[in-house]
Amino acid sequence: MALISVVIPLYNEIGNVSPLCTALSNVLEGADAEVIIVDDGSRDGSAAALDREAEARGARFKIIHLQRNFGQTAAMQAGIDAAQGEVIVTLDADLQNDPEDILPLAQRLLEENLDVVAGWRKNRQDSLLLRKIPSRMANRLIRRLTGVYLHDYGCTLKAYRASVIKGVRLYGEMHRFIPAWLSTLTYTDRIVEVPVRHHPRRAGQSKYGITRTLRVLVDLLFVKFFLGYSQRPMHFFGVTGLALLSIGSAMLLYLFIDKFGFGAEISGRPMLIAGVLFFLAGLQFLNTGILGEMLARIYHESQDKKTYVVRHTVHFDPPA
Repeated sequence: MALISVVIPLYNEIGNVSPLCTALSNVLEGADAEVIIVDDGSRDGSAAALDREAEARGARFKIIHLQRNFGQTAAMQAGIDAAQGEVIVTLDADLQNDPEDILPLAQRLLEENLDVVAGWRKNRQDSLLLRKIPSRMANRLIRRLTGVYLHDYGCTLKAYRASVIKGVRLYGEMHRFIPAWLSTLTYTDRIVEVPVRHHPRRAGQSKYGITRTLRVLVDLLFVKFFLGYSQRPMHFFGVTGLALLSIGSAMLLYLFIDKFGFGAEISGRPMLIAGVLFFLAGLQFLNTGILGEMLARIYHESQDKKTYVVRHTVHFDPPA
């Protein structure tokens, strides 16, 4: 099997450091794999514990210490940047995800030539009211808006083809939307979901609460726009602007004819105010679309960021 990189963001999980590293060592014994644990500015002694574990277990374990707590998405991006494997498997550090599922996910991705194999916590061991119900509602909404039909976007345990996952940059709290981001680079039928084991938390405290649902909804609005219009913002703002401009122009034309053709008084009519507002709003949307097109080009060209991903290239030398 190709080299597998296991990427684990970790923050204040002192009680799970040793069991996690032991479980990873046992599961990956004999496999061509590296473990990259990103300490996201822990303040509870996790950093020192990770260093001790890495020293005891050898070069297979790599520990990245961030300067401060940047959040799970930034920590995951740091691990992905450092990964050298053909397959990148992401995993939570709280041991609710089972390390035993790492190799089966990676194997399925390679054998079936997929780009994402996402874990589905079908028998999730969490609070019904505070975790399961909000998660189900959020997952249903994400599926409808992104068109990527996964049951469990919140499960960190996923296997990615490195050449694809390295084609996106993660910001804010966008780690839960990675399969949706990748749908801009690959076909959705190359993204599959499989049930994985899930365990109750054994040590430490969850870093998430009910307020996370609200942040998910806000992030989802951005994801929806980015997926549909990141490379063509004028198609969104321009169409809306033209529609508003047409409505406003029609209202003002009607009032112009009514005023100069039939001598009607129009100064106090609500239609005049509405027509001017629609007309100005249409112009504003068109201007925003033009600015969006300029920013999209700056975004891609300043970073030499291509609008495509090459899967592989076939080249045959001419016969001698």
